[in-house]
Amino acid sequence: MKIEEREEEDEMPRIIFATGNAGKMKEIREILSDLPYEVVSMKEAGVTADIVEDGTTFEENAMIKAKTIAELTGEIAMADDSGLEVDYLDKAPGIYSARFLGEDTSYDIKNKYLIDQLDGVEGSDRSARFVCAIACVWPDGKSKVCRATIEGELAKAPAGENGFGYDPIFYVPQYGKTTAELSMEEKNEISHRAKALREMKKEF
Repeated sequence: MKIEEREEEDEMPRIIFATGNAGKMKEIREILSDLPYEVVSMKEAGVTADIVEDGTTFEENAMIKAKTIAELTGEIAMADDSGLEVDYLDKAPGIYSARFLGEDTSYDIKNKYLIDQLDGVEGSDRSARFVCAIACVWPDGKSKVCRATIEGELAKAPAGENGFGYDPIFYVPQYGKTTAELSMEEKNEISHRAKALREMKKEF
């Protein structure tokens, strides 16, 4: 069932992003700010949906979310599915990054657990990456998925107050910092989400 039709026909068209994560929305709005669209979260759009992310890849889960929101609203819907892959842990937590160690487990606990798992592991064996798949579904049924990554290492200790999630433990050698120590401008130059969103913008 579609949500109520918007009252003003001449309002700026919207992109509804299928997330409730305030940190993500801040990054997304920054990167999409030059598009002639209002970028709103599901909550801001008044959309509630219990979306079952049962895909086996980042791309599948992103598309599941975007299609669900597009069908509910009749508007342009975007979604991302992103996560951390640690090579030493067979690319865990991967697509389960948000639910790793339980839905309500704090990232302080998750981050400490991952660091502890790599105790004594050195150098290139600490290799890791952030992965992001951005899916977009248009009202006419067109759909697109863009995937991007940022390569780095698992830090030996959390550092930085910027960002969210696993940012304090993802070390970027070229900057000598974790992604939580980068400024918004620096992060939006190199992040997995920024790169995938910039690729998606080419469709508009």
